[in-house]
Amino acid sequence: MIAPPPARPGRLVYLGNPEVAVAPLTALHEAGHDVALVVTSPDRRRGRRSEPTPTPVGARALELGIPVAHDLSAVVDSGADLGVVVAYGRIIPVDILARVPMLNLHFSLLPRWRGAAPVERALLAGDQTTGVCLMEVAEGLDVGGVHARVEVPIRSTDTADGLRERLAVLGARLLVDSLAAGLSAPVPQEGIATHAHKLHREDLALDWDRSAPELERLVRVGGAWTTFRDGDLKVWRAEVSDEVVPGPPGSIVGDLVATGVGALRLLEVQPASRSRMGASAWLGGARPVAGERLGGGAAGGRGGGGG
Repeated sequence: MIAPPPARPGRLVYLGNPEVAVAPLTALHEAGHDVALVVTSPDRRRGRRSEPTPTPVGARALELGIPVAHDLSAVVDSGADLGVVVAYGRIIPVDILARVPMLNLHFSLLPRWRGAAPVERALLAGDQTTGVCLMEVAEGLDVGGVHARVEVPIRSTDTADGLRERLAVLGARLLVDSLAAGLSAPVPQEGIATHAHKLHREDLALDWDRSAPELERLVRVGGAWTTFRDGDLKVWRAEVSDEVVPGPPGSIVGDLVATGVGALRLLEVQPASRSRMGASAWLGGARPVAGERLGGGAAGGRGGGGG
């Protein structure tokens, strides 16, 4: 049996890991809430030669003087009467929820995009709006009732990182305002549920047979890649173009690439083992020849892909 959250909690425990979960923690602290403990993933090396460092949430907790734990079992002994979960990335066991009820800030308009990558999936789908839900943590993935929500438009220039940052700020305000007003009864989710599965490398591959708008949205998710000659080429910024590019999808004419429908103009790219650079700088060094294509097509067999 999962315990219901108190309308006006006294002591909190906070669970989170990445940068997107820092703003809500900071907002709770600045609003005067008693955050007894932060539970976050263990410190780890961020590079091959670096020393282990805490998660962004762990680092912020230390700055605020809040005790940090890495084991979920610490929640039960924290003395908290409510947990707040933001991008923690783990399912909370029912036996813990029976002792300490929890709220979750989820970055979508539930039941659309339950799961690990709601911001990315909303962008990829071309959704016009998204938002933040303050929901109860229940048994099951993002199925709990919703206490409060806020809806925002998705701009045509939004990247996943920028949209996530905007939602984190809105979510922090929603959380603090909801706790200040007293939690209302949760409203069951209504509508068709969709699932925001985590993106993997293959999901970020640019398939030039797809339309230019679809590919541009994938670029805005971050980490989109293709291949050129014998190496990978990441595409960090691009825009849809009305110009016509002759040749099959993937054909390069200047900074334009032919797609299944329309053309994509490359703005910023990153060849393998190189830094990010403007597309013009890369093209000046790579010098694609007539007939060469991104994504595996080639003509002339020239080596190298740097700029």
